[in-house]
Amino acid sequence: MSAIITLTTDFGTGSRYVAAMKGVILSINPRAVLVDLSHSVPPQDVRRGAFVLAETAPCFPAGTIHVAVVDPGVGGGRRIVYAQIGEQQFIAPDNGLVSRLADRQPPSKIISLDEPRFWMPRVAPTFHGRDIMAPVAARLSLGAAPEELGQPVDQLVRLPEPEVQKVANQITGEVIEVDSFGNLITNITRDMLDGVPTDESLTVVCDEHATQGIFATYSDQPAMTLVALVGSGDRLELAIVDENASAMLGIGVGMPVRISW
Repeated sequence: MSAIITLTTDFGTGSRYVAAMKGVILSINPRAVLVDLSHSVPPQDVRRGAFVLAETAPCFPAGTIHVAVVDPGVGGGRRIVYAQIGEQQFIAPDNGLVSRLADRQPPSKIISLDEPRFWMPRVAPTFHGRDIMAPVAARLSLGAAPEELGQPVDQLVRLPEPEVQKVANQITGEVIEVDSFGNLITNITRDMLDGVPTDESLTVVCDEHATQGIFATYSDQPAMTLVALVGSGDRLELAIVDENASAMLGIGVGMPVRISW
């Protein structure tokens, strides 16, 4: 049976741990279609992993099985869960990794993966991605019912979200991700900017750096210019045209961003 199974980890590009997970899946279901979402999530950065999943998983066909392993609590007391969110399926540690997706649409089904007959015969306490999550995903792809995997769970662990404050003529948020180009992605969404002027009467400030206006695309400003725009994820971002804004400005996740007009 052919099925799409995606992998998201903090293992690093070219990691043998990724290859081991793929080997387990293909040993159980040789017809599985394996897709790498990302293996460049910073080590143990659950928040960044949640962002990657939220931005990419909804692009896949209905029924896709997404396996995510960003798991600083591996071998500890945290659960591993199956979650049905919309038409997508997720297998991940219950540490907030799928909480951004669950915030958008409540899961219709959550199951704790506590049925060992779906795991590998031997389980290493430090590699549940290979020995529990991968074989469970493969068996789901062959038709196993989620209800067979374990006991139902009422709710998922959620990551606390940094708040956006909106008052008269001002919005304050923060940088929540630095993408692979060095662009600074904020928690200020397109919807929050509804009714806000986008011309040069508006100022965006991050650290000591400021720019005027919100533009449609990077090329609306000359090279080496700091520009604000709403990116493909429908969030306000700051970029330096043709350069790495994070490296050039020394700005990372958590830096406050203020819009005023």
